[in-house]
Amino acid sequence: MKKYEKGTVEYEIQRAMLTGIKPRLLLHACCGPCLAGTLANIAEHFDITVYFYNPNIMPNEEFNKRLQALKDVILHFENIKLIIPEQSESDYLPLVKGLENVPEGGERCKVCFDMRLNKTAEYFADNRSDFDFFTTTLTISPLKNAELINAIGQKAAERCGVKYLNSNFKKNDGYLKSTTLCRKWEIYRQHYCGCKFKTEE
Repeated sequence: MKKYEKGTVEYEIQRAMLTGIKPRLLLHACCGPCLAGTLANIAEHFDITVYFYNPNIMPNEEFNKRLQALKDVILHFENIKLIIPEQSESDYLPLVKGLENVPEGGERCKVCFDMRLNKTAEYFADNRSDFDFFTTTLTISPLKNAELINAIGQKAAERCGVKYLNSNFKKNDGYLKSTTLCRKWEIYRQHYCGCKFKTEE
């Protein structure tokens, strides 16, 4: 049996298969498509609570479309819980002031990842008896740097005294499964990351 590094999603899946015990995972998710591909690979191995915190998604109409798509995906899996904390664009805009013209993939994206993963870690810390780990679906996107996202997640976990699992959900055909399932289930697929500055580029 292949050995995986401790602190990764793969390690915990392997341990769950050996012990029959599902770790409790707080899973930050950004949209239905990313969640679909991720759950397709990990849902049977974790007790999952999805955390939808994405105040970077604008306008409000787009935010609501993505939240509904997320809910539509969850209906196709068993025992997936959903938490939607209070949020608004005012959580995000002050953090990226001066970075409006930075291209996608630059410092503005890093700030956005940091905001979302720190909020997830803080929720975990406030409810630590409910979870064993947290991670994010963000690493499923072929346009996002999984190594950077994992580094930010680990830093957020250390700050809050909780545990983050490194992931690269693009592996095991994660992104392909996302597109296939969304087509099959007629799930809304967005055409930009969510940040209004991306649409203005």
